[in-house]
Amino acid sequence: MRPDQVLQHRPVVLSGAQRTEYFEKGYLVLPDYVPGAWIEQLRAAMLETIELSRSMTQSDSTFILEEGHNAETPRLHRVTCPQDRHPVFWEFMTDPVMTNLAADVVGPDVKFHHAKLNVKSGDGSRGFKWHQDTQGWPHTDYSPVTIGVYIDGCEAGQGPLACVRGSHEGPLYSMYDAQGNFVVHVRDEELGFLEDAVIEEATGGPGTTLLLNCRTVHGSAINRLPKARPLPLTVYSSADSFPYTSPSISSPHMGDIVRGKPARFANFDTRPCEVPPDWRGTYRAPWTYQKEEGDQAAR
Repeated sequence: MRPDQVLQHRPVVLSGAQRTEYFEKGYLVLPDYVPGAWIEQLRAAMLETIELSRSMTQSDSTFILEEGHNAETPRLHRVTCPQDRHPVFWEFMTDPVMTNLAADVVGPDVKFHHAKLNVKSGDGSRGFKWHQDTQGWPHTDYSPVTIGVYIDGCEAGQGPLACVRGSHEGPLYSMYDAQGNFVVHVRDEELGFLEDAVIEEATGGPGTTLLLNCRTVHGSAINRLPKARPLPLTVYSSADSFPYTSPSISSPHMGDIVRGKPARFANFDTRPCEVPPDWRGTYRAPWTYQKEEGDQAAR
């Protein structure tokens, strides 16, 4: 669904000004949005999920480990598909506190695409370079929104998500490097558009929520503080928006209508989008390339 079509519907959660801000900037930060009762449940579910990683010695399709991870001190970078690992996450992702919020920016009929939990353990856990999301999972339009919730809050030193104002209306950059690896970041030589004046870090207390359009350029720095920065990220789209490449993250819930009704027709935005590799093959995760680039730069 296009923004002009979304705006024909009255907002459920957001004010008119907040919705306008989202469409103009490509993102929106809502301080302390998620109620404390939900935050307590999410925190407990996260801790139970992390417990499952204690015996692991290397990353797999579910748990992406940080350096220094061990049974005594588990250090996680990411949990893939948390909604399939603990029921509380799926309950939260389908609760009106989330689906009504998504409806305000994608339209009244909302589809679930995928989710992950970025734990980002402290004391030097890596960041993620400037990138756009939609090239990793292209849809027939650009309605998909990622909704992130800081479970424990986030301050500047923890590597908060940083967004480039208005970049969703600009070009889509290639997420491939010069060697043809899908690294999911904008090439350094193309970052001349970055200026401090257009970069905003999303920080705030527990429950602070970020809505991020799939075209918006964003990234995050290293978490230099001793505490983790847990952030579940859920991707929703309009019901009439459909992915057209093989998924990099698969879940039985992918494509579930979580609010409203299914679409009978697809919506198309004809602006072209670069496509990712065929994820059905044995393709290395993008963060492994980014880590290698960081290691080489540090030498």
